[in-house]
Amino acid sequence: MTIKRLILFFVLTPIAVLLAISSLFGSWQEPQFQSRLELYQTNIALQAQAWQPGDSKGDTFPAIREAILGDQPLENATKQYQEARQSVETNLDKAQKQLAQLRSQSQTLPTPSKPLPEGTPTTNSGGDQQQKSQQSLKQLQKLLAELDLRLGILQAQQGKTNTALKTWSELQKRLEKDNPATDAKLLTPKSSLSTQPSKLSTEIGGTATVLSGLWSNPPRILPNAQQLIQKNLEGWFRSTALIQLYQLQQRQEALSSVQAAQQEAAAQAVLKLALIGTIPTLAALVGTIVLIFLIAQRLLKGKAALLAQNGDVPWSTPWDGEMIVQVFVLGFFFMGQVFVPLILSLIPIPRPVGNVRIQAVFVLISYLLVASGALSVLYFSIKRFFPLPESWFRFRLQDKWFLWGLGGYCAALPIVVVVSLINQQLWQGQGGSNPLLQLALESQDAVALGIFFSTAAIAAPFFEELLFRGFLLPSLTRYLPVWGSIIVSAVLFAIAHLSLSEILPLTALGIVLGFVYTRSRNLLAPMLLHSLWNSGTLLSLFLLGGSN
Repeated sequence: MTIKRLILFFVLTPIAVLLAISSLFGSWQEPQFQSRLELYQTNIALQAQAWQPGDSKGDTFPAIREAILGDQPLENATKQYQEARQSVETNLDKAQKQLAQLRSQSQTLPTPSKPLPEGTPTTNSGGDQQQKSQQSLKQLQKLLAELDLRLGILQAQQGKTNTALKTWSELQKRLEKDNPATDAKLLTPKSSLSTQPSKLSTEIGGTATVLSGLWSNPPRILPNAQQLIQKNLEGWFRSTALIQLYQLQQRQEALSSVQAAQQEAAAQAVLKLALIGTIPTLAALVGTIVLIFLIAQRLLKGKAALLAQNGDVPWSTPWDGEMIVQVFVLGFFFMGQVFVPLILSLIPIPRPVGNVRIQAVFVLISYLLVASGALSVLYFSIKRFFPLPESWFRFRLQDKWFLWGLGGYCAALPIVVVVSLINQQLWQGQGGSNPLLQLALESQDAVALGIFFSTAAIAAPFFEELLFRGFLLPSLTRYLPVWGSIIVSAVLFAIAHLSLSEILPLTALGIVLGFVYTRSRNLLAPMLLHSLWNSGTLLSLFLLGGSN
């Protein structure tokens, strides 16, 4: 065995596998993006339920309202918030136990007999782990408090005033317990690390006091009520609380203004829900019909069916498994996880957290560098085998690739939705997610969205399909049947995203992508499917994010 093989198989590959496993297990403690997305969708539904169209709508309004929102929007939103609250409580309990365990371990570690020189590296990362766990704990505490603020408003709007008052009262008690030095009016933090979370807890506690006063009998109005409501509540929750405040204050002009703004936001929310719900639903319906047709055709026609087209035809692969490992370990993993991040960290580029455009540009540049590095490794690895057999890396414009890509997108929708529902039950809101999704959700900047679109809907489909479907899947057919190569390449495609919660849904999507490619034998088809999938996700996130 050559030195190159020894280094590749016994040094680089184990390192890549260990780092990938570490990243996957690290994502287990991170919140799943789907949970946040469901709350955003609930919030936009709450805005939409306040919609009151003019008399010209006639008797069609109730039917339209029920079709879009269901017959019990407030009850459904309350249930969603209660489920989200339960999930956060579970994760909070885990975070508290983990922090206690880390503190216990740190107390048992030996201390050096004399101070270490400044800058001396240490192997103990317990302090960093404690800091991260403590930060995660504070974020969960803040999220739980925000959920209770909103849950109380939902309960009050359904006439369950006593339940709402109890929710806010328990929130105040919990905040006092978590922040014993916190006074309802004044807080003097001891360090910069505790300033921000304590201040936020104080404001949320003050907002809970304001809401309790507004819905009490008799009501109590605090001097800073409007300021706290506007600062700590959003969307439907803010307008609902302000309406309650202005009614009690008998401020008719302010009441009319907030009600008009609520109606405008509600009309926009209805339109957004219609777009978000109608297009994917119709596509999923078409996809279900396509799946039923293909399966029925396969049962009736056997190998002559469209479903079986090219199903058992492998690629002629001139290289062996070492080349596959080389491309993915050196090109994909080390370029994406080690080399490019290291280079970017050494370049003094300012990346302000609050500037979403700069963040979007940085994400695009990082992705292009990773893609360029990986594809360069791929090119130089297989260069000596040129010219490749005709079926490799095939792009044909005059073909049915568009129908394959569009049909595959429709078929993937119902499959991935079902798998995602199972996945949600399995991970219970944990498992991490792609950070790009959160950035796209919270960004309402058209320029930033355009940059995110370039990354997710153009660069990602081209690079990932070229690597996973163009190279990996056909290479695997040297050792596996076509269906086995589809599954293995789909699993590796999912694992490469380094989020435990995304493995099952992305495996399902990868299987559809592999199926479309093996049947069409044209890389344009899975690239189109991939682009449509990411574009639909980004559009939904943009519409949802603008409603909170």
